[in-house]
Amino acid sequence: MKFELEEYHRGITNEELIAELKRISLKLNKTALNRTDNDEHGKYGTTTYIRRFGSWFNALEKAGLEKTRTPMNLPEEELFKNLEAIWIKLGRQPRYAEVQKPLSKYHVGTYENRFGTWRKALERFVKYVNDEQNVSSEEAIKALKVEPVTKHKTARSINWRLRFLVMRRDNFKCKKCGRSPATDQSIILHVDHAKAWANGGETVLENLQTLCSICNIGKSNSE
Repeated sequence: MKFELEEYHRGITNEELIAELKRISLKLNKTALNRTDNDEHGKYGTTTYIRRFGSWFNALEKAGLEKTRTPMNLPEEELFKNLEAIWIKLGRQPRYAEVQKPLSKYHVGTYENRFGTWRKALERFVKYVNDEQNVSSEEAIKALKVEPVTKHKTARSINWRLRFLVMRRDNFKCKKCGRSPATDQSIILHVDHAKAWANGGETVLENLQTLCSICNIGKSNSE
């Protein structure tokens, strides 16, 4: 069997790429194409269209085709929670090709359709999460003018944005045993108060830590 390198298609014009999409559309008798249609029946890879036109949906629009249907009515927070789950499982920033089932509930195209490009989706997610950090520090609590009626200045529950910030700071690993879902899929990470909330500990970044389920149980038993 002879092995050959794939062509870069740098010399292909935009018109030729658009014509190829139209050819696939006629062949399949479909007015909306997805990436699988192109990969199975097209001459050029999907990434070629994305690099040339900015996104797969932009390429479809240029060809006069309908965009593949994606759940547009999903709340942004739902998309961000899904992205958080992928990030934690991988222990790093997800890559474009990884955002698909079974790792992700939603295809990367859903993020492109909502935010324009995958990069913009990541930037929006990071900004959204980092906004939580601005209101969760000890300094922010001390700056409050209205004194709370209870001894705690924060709620006990840890919202998902703050949880993600803690896990990212701890490199998505258990602070005690060092295990991570990225290397062992059986590991489940939790975020826990270093100083127990019942003992006056606050729900702030400085008082939270990442623990696996086993170490978290051990900590609870020792308190």
